Amino acid sequence: MDSISATLMTFGIILLLASWIQLLFVSFKDDFSWGLSTLFVPPLAYVYGLCAIEKSAAALFMAVLGWILIFFAF
Repeated sequence: MDSISATLMTFGIILLLASWIQLLFVSFKDDFSWGLSTLFVPPLAYVYGLCAIEKSAAALFMAVLGWILIFFAF
C-alpha cells in the first residue's frame, strides 16, 4: 500500500469513527433506547440516522465522505 492509499484509508476510518460518535450523541439526546442500541450495535446508528435525517444529516454526510475516501484508497 502506498502512502496516498494509507492516508486516504486513515482519514476515511477517522471520519467513520467521528460520524458514529456524533450519531451516538444525537441518538442519546433524542431517545435513551436509541442511544443504547447505537452504543452496543454500531450499525444501528446509521439506521437511526436514516430515520432521523433532520437531526443527523451532518453525521451521515461524514460517514458517506469516509466511505468515499476508503473506496478511493483501493
